[in-house]
Amino acid sequence: MREEENKRSSQSSSIKRFFKKRWVFPAIYIASAAIILTGVLWYQASSSDTDKYDYKSTDIAGKNDTPAVEVNKPLENFKMPVKSADDAVVKTKFYDFQGKAEDQEAALVFYNNRYEPNQGIDITTKKDESFDVTASLSGTVTRVEEDATLGNVIEIEHDKGIVTQYQSVKDIKVKVGEEVKQNQVIAKAGQSLFNEKAGTHVHFEIRKDGVAVNPTEYFEKSLDALSEVNKESSDMPEMKQEQQKIDDPASDSTDDESTNTNKNANS
Repeated sequence: MREEENKRSSQSSSIKRFFKKRWVFPAIYIASAAIILTGVLWYQASSSDTDKYDYKSTDIAGKNDTPAVEVNKPLENFKMPVKSADDAVVKTKFYDFQGKAEDQEAALVFYNNRYEPNQGIDITTKKDESFDVTASLSGTVTRVEEDATLGNVIEIEHDKGIVTQYQSVKDIKVKVGEEVKQNQVIAKAGQSLFNEKAGTHVHFEIRKDGVAVNPTEYFEKSLDALSEVNKESSDMPEMKQEQQKIDDPASDSTDDESTNTNKNANS
């Protein structure tokens, strides 16, 4: 019994002597602080890793209602701007400044006592009746204008600097700013003063960066087919480039009238 008591008393006295040493408590304090600091840093690191991924309940499969975006959406091909392409007839062709002489002659339009090169194609039907005019490509309507000379005008803007224009139309069904889909009916074929000889028709133009191109060469081809137009136009003589750019015949006639008026006034 006495031996056990002596052992206990000696152990307690040694513990007391240990804690009486000056370096014991600072060492315990530093060790505790190090453990706490390590725990805080670990917690912050694990929290930042979780926030980085921003997990939400909508990330669960089948819970995300956001519509999928079609990344590889195929480009549309140019279409004849009529509801029934089988009944369509190109009455006046596109005037190609680099074409054959006989083709150029057939593509001239007589208006205001002079011959004008046709900057698009004039489409009619075998029955020579009014028909539905449709959008050749999807795009945004940028111009809807009443024009007695051209027979009203609709202009639709597409990607890559491409614009399609529809003249000699009536019963217009679209407005500026409207998004239209390919083959959507936008008007009815009508008549124009500029090409009265064509009768009931739609005058259709395709422009790339302001330069008119031959529509019949691009039907059933995508927008990418026009990527070489700038290279070809750079080889074209400068005077022909200017002629190939679109001019409004109505404005020409107005200018002629004003010029004649000034001449009469001076005389």
